[in-house]
Amino acid sequence: MSTSSSLAFRSPVSRSEAASPNPARVPAFDTELLRAYMKKLLQATLQHAVWPRDRDQVKSWMKDIKERVKDRMLEIQPSGFKYIVFVQINENLNQGGRADMVSHWEDGDACIHELFYNDSIICTCMALVVRSSS
Repeated sequence: MSTSSSLAFRSPVSRSEAASPNPARVPAFDTELLRAYMKKLLQATLQHAVWPRDRDQVKSWMKDIKERVKDRMLEIQPSGFKYIVFVQINENLNQGGRADMVSHWEDGDACIHELFYNDSIICTCMALVVRSSS
């Protein structure tokens, strides 16, 4: 195997050390404020939740959580960022699980995640904060 063909399979250089363009343009997003909110929201919304036979109840929980997290993100920093919120609720059957994420973004971007579980359900909430270019 030639040296040039083995170089084709190398990972790209990490951008984590690269400085963001115009970092002072938009203030940093307060991730800890959102994390605390998400933790309290999941606890308040789901602490007594039991896995329902009615799928609409799960959809309702997820819609309520994602909308409230998105609204809180807009309260924290109303402009300069794009926001994405993922919510997943599963029945807790004492199963194992694993999730991972890789990203390619600027220093001002962030991922905030919170996990809630009780004897009946497992909820994962992930909020992405991406600095907008405009």
